[in-house]
Amino acid sequence: MKQTSHHFRPVSIISAAILFAFNTFVLSSSAYAQNPQRQVLQVKQSPAHLVIVTNDGEYQIRPYSTEVVEIQFIPKGEVISAFDQQSHAVVAKPQVVKMQFQETAQQIDYASTGISVRIKKAPFQISYFYQGKLLTSEKMGYEKIASVEKNKERLSFHLDANEALYGAGARALGMNRRGHRLPLYNKAHYGYEEQSSQMNFAIPLVYSSKMYGIHFDNAAIGTLDLDSNKDNSLSYETIGGRKTYQIIAGASWAKLIANYTQLTGRQPLPPRWAFGNFASRFGYHSEAEARQVIAQYRAEQIPVDAIIFDLYWFGKEVKGTMGNLAFDQDNFKNPKSMIADFNQQGVKTVLITEPFILTTSNRWQEAVQEKILATDHAGKPFTYDFYFGNTGLIDLFQPKARDWFWHIYKGLAQQGVAGVWGDLGEPEVHPSELRHANGQLGADQVHNIYGHEWAKLIAQGYQKDFPTQRPFILMRAGYSGSQRFGLIPWSGDVNRTWGGLRSQPEIALQMGMQGLAYMHSDLGGFAGANLDDELYARWLQYGVFQPIFRPHAQEEVASEPIFRAAKAKQLAKAAIELRYRLLPYNYTLAFENQQLGLPLMRPLFFAEPHKEQLRAHSASYLWGSDFLVQPIMQAGQQQADVMFPQGIWIDFYGGQVYKGGTQHTVKVQQEHIPVFVRAGAFIPMAKPMQSTQFYDESALELHYYHDAAVTSAQGSMYEDDGVTARSYQQGRYRLHHFTSALQTQSNGKSSLQIQMQQHNGKKMKAVSKQVSLFLHNVEQAPNHVIVNGKKAVFSWNPESKLLAAQVRANAKSTNLIRVNW
Repeated sequence: MKQTSHHFRPVSIISAAILFAFNTFVLSSSAYAQNPQRQVLQVKQSPAHLVIVTNDGEYQIRPYSTEVVEIQFIPKGEVISAFDQQSHAVVAKPQVVKMQFQETAQQIDYASTGISVRIKKAPFQISYFYQGKLLTSEKMGYEKIASVEKNKERLSFHLDANEALYGAGARALGMNRRGHRLPLYNKAHYGYEEQSSQMNFAIPLVYSSKMYGIHFDNAAIGTLDLDSNKDNSLSYETIGGRKTYQIIAGASWAKLIANYTQLTGRQPLPPRWAFGNFASRFGYHSEAEARQVIAQYRAEQIPVDAIIFDLYWFGKEVKGTMGNLAFDQDNFKNPKSMIADFNQQGVKTVLITEPFILTTSNRWQEAVQEKILATDHAGKPFTYDFYFGNTGLIDLFQPKARDWFWHIYKGLAQQGVAGVWGDLGEPEVHPSELRHANGQLGADQVHNIYGHEWAKLIAQGYQKDFPTQRPFILMRAGYSGSQRFGLIPWSGDVNRTWGGLRSQPEIALQMGMQGLAYMHSDLGGFAGANLDDELYARWLQYGVFQPIFRPHAQEEVASEPIFRAAKAKQLAKAAIELRYRLLPYNYTLAFENQQLGLPLMRPLFFAEPHKEQLRAHSASYLWGSDFLVQPIMQAGQQQADVMFPQGIWIDFYGGQVYKGGTQHTVKVQQEHIPVFVRAGAFIPMAKPMQSTQFYDESALELHYYHDAAVTSAQGSMYEDDGVTARSYQQGRYRLHHFTSALQTQSNGKSSLQIQMQQHNGKKMKAVSKQVSLFLHNVEQAPNHVIVNGKKAVFSWNPESKLLAAQVRANAKSTNLIRVNW
């Protein structure tokens, strides 16, 4: 093609370096040339994107930022359906990015200061770079395939021989998922333990240990092949739909995930009560039973914030009643009064719902008459048998069906129901012959986004009818970007065994990287009547440091601590009380997630991304950036081998100090799992409470973990009213900033300075706090402690090395504490 000034821009020094890296790569990439039949016919550049016309179709290359680029291929002669014209995952708008363009007879370079694309013309080859470093390249690009599966199309990419792969949704495979061929089809796995290759969240996203991601932006079912043939290939296969993917890069894992969640949406802040303890089982049969359970929690002073009603709220039997979607009047005579009474005690009510309307349910005729069900090819309600009975499925791809379903949720919310539990939303049984959207869409086209659309329906309903209220949306299935609807995922029907527990950190860590940062497990395990008090206690101790604290199980063995043996109850109560004391820290993690997309649970390789031995590690993890958590996942375990990331780490319970970059064997205690705090961390904690509704914002415990090796540090704490939607955006918040500075003089004397400052949003009242300040790992008694210019009373314990002082923190000025030795 003749090159004109329209197709050429001067190359900057940065871009010249990138192009040099490209040219170096060309010499080594000829062996990897893709699709020799594909030829470049025309190149068209606009300010927003680049179009490469080939003999078999058209590539559209569109930067979203300097670190995200989208590639769409439209095969020659293909007409894109209205459904496939839109992304169901991406909500970001492409930014105006300064791109350097250069074309020669051999190749085309389209480069930003971050991500850059090289298209080699003959043989055709697309490669992707980040700051001059090769990320990946297409192998064969788009191609039609013959498959024993339903898949008809494929996109494939080259892998380095040693890169680890993550993502693909919720699975239990080992942290490095390379070597697996994985179905992209949301499906429940009842009673799984340490291995599960197919679960409820099949997300078409793959991350590499080289710190890039590929998101395949297509709703249809398919398969991800993560080099199962050991030929250094990553392949995405599908039945059809959009031929669109995004390449995402970043200089760190935090930045990479921030870029992905910027692309697909960030999680809104859940209500504060979501960080408390839940009373839940399968299930509470009556109002009397539910009232007795909450009364016993309060009598035994075990904190609880919510009660979850499984399917007995709408029917007396497990089978035959699904779809009633209304309280059973015999067993719940006055649900509105019950909900109000619970709310007064600081206990929210959450109800299970399913998208199935059984032919035996009270609403079947209504559903048929209103035409809100998915259909067969003749346009009649598609009915089929599954575990719960003969059923139809609500067609969430029909506006009138969405309105019908939301009207039910709205009525429940008006009765005081505070949270929605969406179960079986894969959908659990979803025949391929079933049709959606008045016959326009097949089940396999929309299967993986059914739960996503369900969460969207509820989120949009709240925005319209309850705009000031934060929804709580617990869902068993979802898709890329479901986090933006406030979806709270859980890991399905895990077996109540040690094997079931062992898979949980991996599942939660992987899902947090994929944007769904509130992934959690049924604490104690769900499936099977296994009474194991040690397992129960260890699972709940782990649950303190996972996003949602929700014991839940089949009722043959109680999931609630109030019904367990005395020792198990004691250990569970201690875990729950610690969970509540950590509320300020945990709520601040939630704020970080809302703002930056950061997971609450983070793999150790977040701290050391280039350390190969951490690539497959999930036995321990970071809770935020400041806690290192080592779950106990073996019966009778007496010791644990702990890998310490860079830095200095202090035992949360015993105060022992460990140097980062090392591994130590620590003794395991019955009372808690091993937990360590990063030196230099500020950990805000709350006073004990029976419900987050009674959180005392006038008092604060602030723990600083001191070490002589840390000369300066900073931390923060976020607060709002815990209930109002979009509090931060409205200026209804407080941000507390903490800093430390350690100074040592030539005569050996030293001083530690702590600053506390409060920043209030424009619509938030300033509140002075009574701060109980605790400095950990203080080796010797200070000469004095000065608070805001005055000598203060303090205590120091030589055994625990704990220094304590009281500070009346002024909300409108900087508070300065100086410790002198």
